[in-house]
Amino acid sequence: MAVLEQVYATDQARSLIKELKEEHGDLIFHQSGGCCDGSSPMCLKEGMMIIGDVDMQLGEIEGVPFYMNHKQYEYWKHTQITLDVVKGIGGMFSVEGPRGVRFHIRSEPIE
Repeated sequence: MAVLEQVYATDQARSLIKELKEEHGDLIFHQSGGCCDGSSPMCLKEGMMIIGDVDMQLGEIEGVPFYMNHKQYEYWKHTQITLDVVKGIGGMFSVEGPRGVRFHIRSEPIE
């Protein structure tokens, strides 16, 4: 699986990822396609979700791979994705939820 290096993170997101790795061990990100958790980036314990041939790895943040379904990627392929943290309740499966914050993405066109 090719890594595209199309996802970046703010310092706040990197800091939270480090904390979550210490607490939960190995993690993955999967950009939700709108099912259970809207279109939120979900941070999951490795093994909670099966990554298959339909998923693309867009990069790694603090050693945590970031995946997206290849069909959804068709809508995002012209953008640079930045992972950030905002106050609020995240996806019910995402491990940052109990902290009162959630991961959030912002995107900008790739020039």
